[in-house]
Formats: sequence, C-alpha cells, structure tokens
Amino acid sequence: MLGLGTVARKIFGTPNDRMVKSVRPLVAKINALEPEFAALSDEGLIEKTAAFRQRVQEGGESLEALLPEAFANCREAARRALGLRAFDVQLMGGIFLHQGNIAEMRTGEGKTLVATFPAYLNALTGKGVHVVTVNDYLAKRDAEWMSKVYGALGMTTGVVYPYQDAAEKKTAYQADITYATNNELGFDYLRDNMKATLEEMSQRGHNFAIVDEVDSILIDEARTPLIISGPSQDRSDLYVQVDRLIPLLTEEHFKLDEKTRNVTYSEDGNEFIEQQLHAAGILPSDQSLYEPESTTIVHHVTQALRAHKLFQKDQQYIVRDDEILLIDEFTGRMMKGRRLSDGLHQAIEAKEGVTIQPENVTLASVTFQNYFRLYNKLGGMTGTASTEADEFMEIYKLGVVEVPTNRPVQRKDEDDAVYRTSREKFEGVVKTIQEAHASGQPILVGTTSIEKSEYLSELLKAAGIEHNVLNARQHEQEAQIVADAGKLNAVTIATNMAGRGTDIKLGGNVEFKVMEAITADPHLHPDEVRARVEAEHAADEEAVKAAGGLFVLATERHESRRIDNQLRGRSGRQGDPGRSSFFLSLEDDLMRIFGSERLDSVLSKLGMKEGEAIIHPWVNKSLERAQAKVEGRNFDIRKQLLKFDDVMNDQRKAIFGQRMEVMQAPDIEEIVQDMRHQVAEDLTTNYMPPKAYAAKWDVAGMHEAVLEKMGMDLPIADWAAEEGTDQETILERLIAASDQMMAEKAEGFGHESMRTIEKQLLLQTIDTKWREHLLTLEHLRSVIGFRGYAQRDPLNEYKTESFALFESMLNSLRQDVTQKLSQIRPITAEEQQQLMQQYLAQQQAAAGPSVAAAAAPPVVAAAAALAGFDAADPTTWGNPARNDECPCGSGEKFKHCHGKL
Repeated sequence: MLGLGTVARKIFGTPNDRMVKSVRPLVAKINALEPEFAALSDEGLIEKTAAFRQRVQEGGESLEALLPEAFANCREAARRALGLRAFDVQLMGGIFLHQGNIAEMRTGEGKTLVATFPAYLNALTGKGVHVVTVNDYLAKRDAEWMSKVYGALGMTTGVVYPYQDAAEKKTAYQADITYATNNELGFDYLRDNMKATLEEMSQRGHNFAIVDEVDSILIDEARTPLIISGPSQDRSDLYVQVDRLIPLLTEEHFKLDEKTRNVTYSEDGNEFIEQQLHAAGILPSDQSLYEPESTTIVHHVTQALRAHKLFQKDQQYIVRDDEILLIDEFTGRMMKGRRLSDGLHQAIEAKEGVTIQPENVTLASVTFQNYFRLYNKLGGMTGTASTEADEFMEIYKLGVVEVPTNRPVQRKDEDDAVYRTSREKFEGVVKTIQEAHASGQPILVGTTSIEKSEYLSELLKAAGIEHNVLNARQHEQEAQIVADAGKLNAVTIATNMAGRGTDIKLGGNVEFKVMEAITADPHLHPDEVRARVEAEHAADEEAVKAAGGLFVLATERHESRRIDNQLRGRSGRQGDPGRSSFFLSLEDDLMRIFGSERLDSVLSKLGMKEGEAIIHPWVNKSLERAQAKVEGRNFDIRKQLLKFDDVMNDQRKAIFGQRMEVMQAPDIEEIVQDMRHQVAEDLTTNYMPPKAYAAKWDVAGMHEAVLEKMGMDLPIADWAAEEGTDQETILERLIAASDQMMAEKAEGFGHESMRTIEKQLLLQTIDTKWREHLLTLEHLRSVIGFRGYAQRDPLNEYKTESFALFESMLNSLRQDVTQKLSQIRPITAEEQQQLMQQYLAQQQAAAGPSVAAAAAPPVVAAAAALAGFDAADPTTWGNPARNDECPCGSGEKFKHCHGKL
C-alpha cells in the first residue's frame, strides 16, 4: 500500500519537478528566438549586447524581462565561438543559477558552458560577475575557453591567480566576467581591507558569484577560515625539544577519539610528560604543568601530541622540498601555501625533521561562509548537492534544483560488497579489476588516501596490470591522467576524485589527442590531425561502449555520501553505458568507527568463508544511514563555528566599513576632531565626575592625563580654583585649547600634508588595533568553552565579552590617534640643517669624505637621525617634502609612498 506522501508526489510531482516545470516556458521562449539571433552578423551579436546594457543601466529594465533575449544571444555566440549549441537542460541550469539557486547537474552535462548564460546576463548591469573555481588550473582554463564566447558578445574576461602583478589583478577585477579561485577571492578581500588608499584596492564590490563545485567550496572548505598572517617570535628549538618526548608515550598516556578527531593526555600521561619535561630541562624543576607560567609549554606538548597521533604522513600531508604540504581530504590536492594555525604546523615540521617556519600572528581572517554571504546574489553548480540541501538553505539561503540529464542515465550501480578484512577486500578488488581489464573495459579505482592508492598500485604491479596513479604527488599531470582514464584497457587509481574539472570521455579525450599529435610533429596541419584523430576516436569510443563503458570501482566509503556520488558520477556521462561498485571491509575507518560490531556478528553467524563478501541492499541502506548521521554531526560543528564567527564578522564589517569611509573621505579633519573631543569628554568624566563636588575632583590626575593623552600642559588647577567653574566649562576650555593646538600644527605642516598625515595615521592605528583585537578574540575563543561547566552558554558569553572588548578597542583607538597627532610637529629649517650636518659627519667617519658627499641623501632621509625617529611610525618623521625619498625606506618618493593623497 502506498503512503500518502508517495500518492501526493505521483499526482502533484515533487517540489523539484515543479521547479523544472516552471522554467520550461522560458526555455521555449529562448528556443523561439533562435532563428532571429542566428540571422544576425557577428557584429550584430555585439550590438545586441550594447542595446541590452542600455536597457538595463539607463532604461531600468529588469534582468528577468531581458533573460530570453540575452540567453538566445549567448547561445548563438557559444555556437559560433566554440561549435557548441547549448541543450535545453543547460539553459534550464543557467536560469536556476540566475535565480540564485544551486543547479545540480551530473558530470559531463557541460556546467562550464552553463555558467556563461547567467554570467552574461548579470554582467549587463556593469557591476561585474565572479565565476569561482576550485583551483588555478581550472580558473585559467575556463577563462581562456569561455572568453571566446564573451568576446563574441563584446564583453571582457579576466582571470585572477596567486602572485599576480597588482595592475594586472586590478584589470582582471574590472572585467565584465572574472574567473578566480575561492581562496584568491577571499585573500584579495582581506588584502584590500589592509590597503592604505582606494587606488591600491583590487576588487570592486560583490555583485553576483557563480560557484563551480559549490559543495566542495561552500561546505568542505568552509571548515577552515582564510587567514593572512605575519611572523611572530621564533620558538623552533622548543618544538624540536618537545617533539623528542612524544615517542616515549605509551597508549595509557593519552586518549584518542577518532570520531571527533581529538586526542588528550590522560592523568598518567600528564604526570609522565611533566617528569620528562623536568628531566629534559624544558620545565623548571620547581614548576608544575598546572601553573599559569607553564601555559606556553602545555600548548607545545598538546600540539606535539596532536601532530603525532592525528596527522599521518601521506594522508593529511606530504613532505616535499623541506616543506610540509597539507592535502585536502576531499579533493586529494596539495594545498600549497596553506598552514595549520596555533603552532600545529610547526609541531608537524618538528616531527618530520624539516625546517620549522616561525609561528604566525593573525593580521586578518574570514571564513568562506561569511565571504560568500557578502555577495548580493549567489549561484552554484555541482553534480552532488541534494544531500546537503538543508545546509545550503540555512547558511546561504540557496535552494538546490536537480536539473534533468540531457539523455537518460544508463549506468548500473551495484550493491556494496563488504569483506571481513582489508586484505580480503583488496584481493577482491584486484580480482575484479583483472576480470574487467580482460574485456578492455576502462576502470577508475577510487581510494581515500595516497598510502592506500600506492598500496593498491603495488598489488596491481604484482598482478602485471598496467595502470596510472593520480594523487597529490602527480598533481601536475592531473588533467592528462584524467583525460586518458576513458581509453580502452585503461586502469587509473585516483585519490579523491571530487571536482577534477576534466571530463572522462569514453575512448579518450579528442582535444588532448590532437595536442599530443601536434606536439609530436609541429609540421602537421591542425585540421588534418583533428580529422584523423576524430575518426580514430569514434572507433575507440564504440569499442569502449561495447566493453561496458567506464567502470568506477571504489575501495572505501567516504564520511560524506556526496563524495561517493561524485566518484560514481564519473561514469555514465551523457547517456553513456557504465558501471559502479563499492568494495568495503569491516576494517575501513567508517565501518570501524561507526558501529561495525553488529555487522561483524551478523557476518560471523552467516559463517562467511575467507575472501567472501556480503552483498545486499540492506547493507547499502544501513551504510547510508551511518553516513547521514556523520554528515549531520559535521553540519552541527560547522554551524556552531559559524555562530562564533558571525560575532566577529559583525565587528569585521564595522572595521572594514570604517576604513573604507576614511579612504573615501577627501579629508578626515572632522573625524579626528570628533575623536579628540570624545577623549577630552572621557578624561573630564573620569577625573571630574558630573555629580561630584569640586573638592572631590582629581585635578592633579587630570593635568597629568591631559599632558600624556592630548600633549597639552594646561593650567587645569587654576581653572578648577575659579569660582563657579563646573565640568562643562573645563571641558569647553580643554576642547578649545586642543582645537587651537591642532590648527597651529596644520599651519606648520601645510593643510594638505596635515590631512595626509591624519588619514595615514588613522588607518595604521585601526589596523594595529584590529590585529590586537583578533588575537584577544582567539584567546577568548580557546577558553570560553569552559563556561559551559558553570551552566552558562559559551556562545552568549562570547557575544557579551567580545562586544565589551570591541568597545574597549574603539576607546583605545580614539586615545591612540589623539595622542599620536598631539605629539607630531614640523621640524624647523635650523633642525633640518643640523640633521644634515650630523648625517654627513656620520657618513664621513664611516666611509671617508668623497663617499659621504656622494651618498648624501635628501633632507628628509636625514630625519632618520631625529630623536625618537621610527621608520614604521610616520608620526616621528617630521614634515617630509613631497619629492623627497620616503622615510619608511621603500626607496620611492614620499608622494608616491606614504604621502600618496
């Protein structure tokens, strides 16, 4: 008997069916316009773009009204530029992206082309569109490939990549459509908010982003924030000393929880490590690990334990060129430039005996969740998103729509085969590969770590089966190995196949074959080569189809069903035949950690023989339930992390917004004046409380504070002694005196120079205070969890305390800016002459008269000899002339460096 839900779905269709049905009329409109746009000349397509821009930007026409014409124009441009005519389902995917949804499209359905439609439509506003990819190779490849389409439409394309020239990067962001990785976009956002002038900033706002492999970027990578950091003190010796003690620990010294990936010392372990630290002379003999002075050492021994017990070489990281390179657990790629924070990376470097890089302090940070929520509109594409639909809706307000495939899926998905031991499983894998290989069927074998891929590779070598291995070690040959994976007789072992970006086409990839042939013999004509390769490829493709298409064989289930589905989706693209199968054992991490005891007892009762596997749909169901539980738990962890980061994000937006206002303002005289007046008010309130009698005022304290904070020696005692003087009168006099002092300074420096000094000083102070605040918040986060033991909600406590810290930071900012501005003064002509003479005398003593005369710098450089001069602090530089060398030591003129207006 059918349930009510099933009956309702049969009558009304699923919500997804209704979404797909709702856009069919739009697709019909686009198709109806096809003959009209096909009749246009190449110039006609570009003219259409200009007309569309005018209608949107000047006529105020909505993008929704323009969609059918814009999509029809884009489809025609793609047909001419690439020889690809978009299918109806690709237009559907484009519509869903434009509406701010995630289009779930199977592998091989042409997502790269799909993105051009909404990108073109939204770029007509003139506000720019970002297309986000998972790595630099794909960003450059897609930008180069799709720029032909955008070029045919009269639009510009840019690509952003690491270590790019600043001017080139800015040009890329000014383009109509910009391709970039999620990392580079996030880092550029942080870098922009550390710049001193608007001209130096790269990005121009966050209008619309299309995120490719959206699940990988917005969920898998969202657990790690992007951090820009600077070096702190070097403690490499301490890491090495502590690392030597960890191998001495035995199992009773620590508790390892694989479910939560956590490791802690037991009571015995704490005692043992304390003894070892005393013996090694790291911890003073009269000091316990539990004393406040031992905090740093406790931190080091904890991170060393984590480095040894939670991080395994060739699984979480590899060692290359005296460097620890992290491996992305979802894509199997090296994450060059990424480092673990809080000293953990240094602990791993000590463990592996490579050079220990200094620890870093955070200068700026943002999570991917909060970065991508900056965009006015967001769309995403992937082959697998429906398993995380709840998270996409809750965190990003993104709906997930499954777009139908262009042709029906013919892949055969077999039930999982579960073995008792890992050894039996791999023997079963090799046997299955041999059987499929004998028929010429191409096989893609998925593993979860480099270690396991290399173990399987050894087994296949022993069995005499030729194969390719793709993991983080073969990162550079990635596209070539993936392109060859669909050839007859090909066997490819891949570590985590998620989001590889290159299609596995049956019979091999035509483009790669053409490039190979031309590279081998450059004298050949490209058209002749293509014709020959295409003829050969057609025969190869038919042979592979006859052998059953691509066989995807997975050697383990991942924690996330989505990663499994991505691997499975590599087979059966565009209606091709295919087959997929998962081989598991009770020793696999997922099975071992998440309740394999029951299954083990069932298998024992069945009396399974050596090498036998259990294959049943029930096993699949129970495994999927286990995976769903793990996914739910991971979502909760990410949600909790985000709640904490949201607190900091509000403060980040306030600070970055404030910086932007300062940079945009022609001058900030009023802002610093308000700050100065506020400091005067605070001092008056502190030392002369409003409701206190004059006899209770701390006049001496007030005099000292005004001298220190505002740089003025005022007769406050005389003012206070005057009859009828109240707090208001003293405050007014204080403000008047400070305004007069700053007006005199501005006259001495020159109005223009004074405004530049104010702006640079305020920006530098904001940056310094924000860095200190980030460090304070990091420390607060690390201890706030303990409040739970006192029956208090750690999140509420964090919100309250971080807000108080933020208020305190703003007060401190006002005081610092006021104090620094009160201390600066222009140097006189006599002082400049004196400094020059001192400088020349020093040079002469050091290098002889002729050299000193040749090396004599401009007067401003000589200001380095000024008492209290600090190259990092512009307030100590006096009054540099605009054409002189900048005192910071950059070698540039002052007007092009710190004096830039």
